[in-house]
Amino acid sequence: MENVAIFDAPGKGRGLKATKEFWAGDVIFAEPSVAAVVFDSLAERICHSCFRTQDKLQRCGQCKFAHYCDRTCQRAGWAEHKQECGAIKAYGKTPNENIRLVARIMWRHDKEGSVMSDMQLTTLEELEDHIADMQEDELKDVKVDIHNFLDYWPRTSKQHTIDDISHFFGVVNCNGFTVSDQRGLQAVGVGLFPNLCLVNHDCWPNCTVILNHGKIELRSLGKIEEGEELTVAYVDFLNLSEERRRLLKAQYFFDCTCEHCKGHIKDDLKMAGTEVDGVKPTEEQVKEATDYCYQMLEKMDNARLSGNYHEVLFLNHQQHQIKNVCFCFFYLTRAQSYFPCFLKMYLFIILFFLQVVKICKDCIEKTEPVLANTHIYQVRMWSTLSEVQAYLQFFNDAADYSRKMVEGYMKLYHPNNAALGMAAMRAGVTHWQGGEIETAHGMICRAYGILMVTHGPTHPITKDLESMRMQTEMELKMFKQNEYVYHSMREAALKNKPMSMMHEPRSVEEGIKNLFHRRK
Repeated sequence: MENVAIFDAPGKGRGLKATKEFWAGDVIFAEPSVAAVVFDSLAERICHSCFRTQDKLQRCGQCKFAHYCDRTCQRAGWAEHKQECGAIKAYGKTPNENIRLVARIMWRHDKEGSVMSDMQLTTLEELEDHIADMQEDELKDVKVDIHNFLDYWPRTSKQHTIDDISHFFGVVNCNGFTVSDQRGLQAVGVGLFPNLCLVNHDCWPNCTVILNHGKIELRSLGKIEEGEELTVAYVDFLNLSEERRRLLKAQYFFDCTCEHCKGHIKDDLKMAGTEVDGVKPTEEQVKEATDYCYQMLEKMDNARLSGNYHEVLFLNHQQHQIKNVCFCFFYLTRAQSYFPCFLKMYLFIILFFLQVVKICKDCIEKTEPVLANTHIYQVRMWSTLSEVQAYLQFFNDAADYSRKMVEGYMKLYHPNNAALGMAAMRAGVTHWQGGEIETAHGMICRAYGILMVTHGPTHPITKDLESMRMQTEMELKMFKQNEYVYHSMREAALKNKPMSMMHEPRSVEEGIKNLFHRRK
């Protein structure tokens, strides 16, 4: 860790600063986790050792809980799972992910001490737990976890005081970092990385954090001078300043004083109206369009999170035809018991997506003439619509909305923001699927340039992008030589092996919902 040093950051407590000059894309440090666990909801679909997504996993024959790719992964994960395996068998059930993670941390702490490698800059006891700052409802949840932990923790293991156990739960609650799968597209677990805990927040940071081959990498987003503080973003910059500050206060217990929050930088763009032929909409028109767009996004998001697809299907009560089709569909499928359940659900989801398209298009028709292409609710509506249209294979419409989304992102995000890079990649693939090879190649090249900085050349996503870039470059040359031959060859190739779609991570809650894990 010769590249960084701990220092007292004014108003922030401890922080990390650079001890040498860095440039965009430099890896400042890499760090393995002290311990990491798979999310409860994905326990049967993700390998508990390498965190890869697999169709068929082998289950631990003892506890029946842990799943692995094969014997190799099971042996590799045995050192961490050994005590957990016995504890689960004795407890008679599997505790939640927070309890499992704290237990793994404490077993390792008892075995190796508070400093577990020469690279570790701080002890686990020195990490902030913010137990004293928690609200009553959050503290109540922690107390429930501690109670269940005491039942789960084996009597044969070293016994600890309630204060020590509370500290570790607080550390995990505040400093747990989301672990992604091998491609970095899905959040699959949570781990603890002590050195990363020392990196303070800034809404416009000079670093980003990526999980690569089992380790987190702190990477520079641009030039960093020797002695400059290293910062990352704990929340998504796409939120307004006041919303970011509210989230940071509620989740991480501090008041953000960064320049972008104090100066409300780019807030005007995020709530702006559009200008047509020199005429701007009134504040009342912008507010009305903003409120309507926000309401539609909230209803769709709540329906997605709760699984209540009916809420979206029947949002527009004037759509009697769709509503009647739904009732007829369910009457027929319930009456015929032989109708496959999975097909019922599939058709229902298609109906849901078609209605999402209708809602989004109606919303955009009302708000696009009023809201600017940087308005965050407008951008989110384009993002939702492009993703659903791509799923339904309406690629030309999806490409149009994804391009608008990227244009908005470019005016709002840092030029090397990972979310911008992932959005450009998604737009590039969507344009390729729609047959727009020139725009597709340009978007993929843009995405590749950003992800080379944020993810590095060895990350699986960057490798995929390199393959896409080479493919679209070759196709673009063919297209410029002879469009007819190109389209003929493309159609033939699509019948055999289409380029796969890679979705943009859905926010902290999956990108920054983030990179830092929070209890739900």
